[in-house]
Amino acid sequence: MTATGAIVEEGARGAPSGPWWWARRRSMVLDVALALVSALECLLEGVSFAHEVGMPAVLGGLIGVPVGAALVVRRRWPVAVVLLSIATTPAELGFLLGIVGLYSLAASEVPRRIIVVLSAASLLGTLVVAVARFHQDMAQDGYHPGWWSMLAISVLLALGLTAPPVLLGLYVGARRRLVESLRERADGLERELSLLAERAEERAVWARNEERTRIAREMHDVVAHRVSLMVVHAAALQAVALKDPEKASRNAGLVGDMGRQALTELREMLGVLRTSQDGAPAAERPGAAESQRLAEVAVAASARVRAASGAAASSGGPGGPGAPAVAVVDGGPTLEGLEDLVGQSREAGMAVELSVVGAERSYAPGVERTAYRVVQEALTNVHKHAPGAKAVVRLAHRDAEVALQVENGPSDGAGTDAGLPSGGNGLVGMRERVTALGGVFVSGPTDAGGFRVSAVIPDSAAA
Repeated sequence: MTATGAIVEEGARGAPSGPWWWARRRSMVLDVALALVSALECLLEGVSFAHEVGMPAVLGGLIGVPVGAALVVRRRWPVAVVLLSIATTPAELGFLLGIVGLYSLAASEVPRRIIVVLSAASLLGTLVVAVARFHQDMAQDGYHPGWWSMLAISVLLALGLTAPPVLLGLYVGARRRLVESLRERADGLERELSLLAERAEERAVWARNEERTRIAREMHDVVAHRVSLMVVHAAALQAVALKDPEKASRNAGLVGDMGRQALTELREMLGVLRTSQDGAPAAERPGAAESQRLAEVAVAASARVRAASGAAASSGGPGGPGAPAVAVVDGGPTLEGLEDLVGQSREAGMAVELSVVGAERSYAPGVERTAYRVVQEALTNVHKHAPGAKAVVRLAHRDAEVALQVENGPSDGAGTDAGLPSGGNGLVGMRERVTALGGVFVSGPTDAGGFRVSAVIPDSAAA
């Protein structure tokens, strides 16, 4: 709750608390005290003036008391107080009334021109009364000084009674306005900081949600594709285990390879997460050497299985025999791994064709990773929903974009249905990946009874 809201609430409940209430209370006490002193002064001066002009003393006192008590309303009506002081100047009433009235007028929010006019009128009235009183007193004492002397003394007296309260009031008013502006600015900055804090918290929540979505998408792409192929190969292994032991051995080796590849990709992803959480690279943490050694052992085991099954020719990737089939750059796969990706689906029994149009070139890491994941997820969906169907993967290299299309026909019924579960997140994840890079994603069934997935991804590096 702000200070203004607290004051309003306290005023509504009638609770006398808070600095604002105490400041107002002190101001009221000060005004009443000044009014009492001024009323007493005007009472005595009114009696003296009544004797001089031959009026009853009671009448002079009755006139002086309300004139002096006018200081009670000096904050609310400073112009009226100054006008009353100017009006009673010829009667020489309200010495304190004039000084405090001019100070209150100069410190108030009254326009400057009104302050100047009323101050000049008060100065002129005081000057005229001073000259007249000096002349009268000098004549009674038998002393006749020059007019210049009386005028100079009268001017000094008038300035002494007028200028100091006006200047002090102008200073106090300016300082008060400065403090108010600084307080308003501080309140505004406090509100802005509060809004910025709320927006920062909203951005943090949004960033956490986006990071969770991205991690879930990566995990889905890695696990779903690899495990789907493992399940397909396991089903084929079960079907041919007794009829063709050599093919069963080869399928067992492929299942092991894909399991190790899935573990490798998951390990890399978890390493990135640990790096972002701990603030240190994965290689600097204890156990990194052991993880590296286990990965090397897994690669060597994969090579021995392939050699034993006669599938050594399929391991000619950039990392040598037994290396994972996925080309990884900047923590993610690239388009160079599409051949191996399609080859894995062929080994799983899918009739899939890869068509590349245009001169091959490299794209931004995010573009290549997204294109690879789209093809990967589309082939995984073919394994899940259309076993035995033929599929065509088309890749088009263009000037400032890359176009992808994965189309499959209807299931021929001859393929083995491995009973793969579907969470319904594949198409959603592909669409999120493509649209996040400013691309276009379209998916839907074909007239022939199959399914088509198309994506056009702009090259952010070229842009």
